[in-house]
Amino acid sequence: MSPVKPYCNVPPIPFTVDKVDEEGSGSGGNFTIKEGIYGQGGILGDIEEDRVFRSKKELMTCLSITSMREKFQYKVFKSNTHFIVVRCVHPSCLWRVRANKLIDSEYLMVTKHVKNHTCPTDFKTVRHRQATSWVVGECIKRRLINPGRVFRPRDVMDDMKQKYGVEVSYSVAWRGRECAYENLRLGTPEQSYNLLPGYLHMLHQTNPGSIVNLEVTDGNKFQYLFIAFAASIHGFLYCRPVISIDVTHLKGKYRGVLFTAVCHDVNQQIFPLAFGVGDSENDAAWTWFLKRVKYVFGENPALVIVSDRHHSIRSAVEQAFPKAFHGICMYHLLNNLKTKFKSKSKELEQHYIPAAKSYNLQEFHVLFYTLCSAVPGAKEYLEWLG
Repeated sequence: MSPVKPYCNVPPIPFTVDKVDEEGSGSGGNFTIKEGIYGQGGILGDIEEDRVFRSKKELMTCLSITSMREKFQYKVFKSNTHFIVVRCVHPSCLWRVRANKLIDSEYLMVTKHVKNHTCPTDFKTVRHRQATSWVVGECIKRRLINPGRVFRPRDVMDDMKQKYGVEVSYSVAWRGRECAYENLRLGTPEQSYNLLPGYLHMLHQTNPGSIVNLEVTDGNKFQYLFIAFAASIHGFLYCRPVISIDVTHLKGKYRGVLFTAVCHDVNQQIFPLAFGVGDSENDAAWTWFLKRVKYVFGENPALVIVSDRHHSIRSAVEQAFPKAFHGICMYHLLNNLKTKFKSKSKELEQHYIPAAKSYNLQEFHVLFYTLCSAVPGAKEYLEWLG
């Protein structure tokens, strides 16, 4: 079998290694590295002599995952800036690993590995000392790559039990999931928010004519964000004056909501106009966002705003676009009707859509009468909604 390719760039062999014994004394020496030891599995690969790790943390993570997979526990026997020695926690077990640091680098190479365990087979427990939060995070982070997947702490606990036979507490599972998210994001949510001013500056530089607005509190904390690209601003001139607005809830550490404003272009395709981020779907946030939309896109006398029936949207539209017609999204309204008249869902879909899409009053009245006849109470409910 051909050797696997290195997972990191390393200097030409042979390496010069700090050759240190377990008592901490020794001198430098040359070691020739076996070809193909680096492995595409990264830190999830097996521990073996002459394997190189990019850092002490990477070595310890690999040791922890290996110990959980092979059902044993270890402890650090000796560790300093030149080498590290770990042993099995059972006093009579001969298993051990020693890794020496490569000179003038942070790399560590495994120089000794006694593989055989001589500890009793009953010397095992489902509570594992190596199952720390950051190790759990390394074990599960590949499961979190799909952003649409909801991976709860309880799922983390079940996953660790099934794959490694290790029981972890709810708090360890929660912290492990946060560590995994931090590694996947290459930073914390706080660091991401701190990058916003620089990102918006570069966005404005590379997209001349774009409108961006970042608003913070008196304590310099993030509050609102607004973005409208130059292409969207110019493209709206050739679109119908009908703006649909909606919101989706964010699932990060600080939650919040993402505001959107879109319209249809001449090809009946969705054309994005503006985006915004706020703390929640409330009167102040919606008003702030819609006032920026009005500042950027203006208020056409024939303008129509389409949304769901959220009370904060109604209040914000009245303040930001007092002259615009405010209509309710037909699909949101259909869902409201289905919730109200659960036993008549089939009849609603059959008669509601044609009535909502009618283009003249005469056709609408005929179809609306048919709908009300098929679903008793629908007329009064719709008139109550306004």
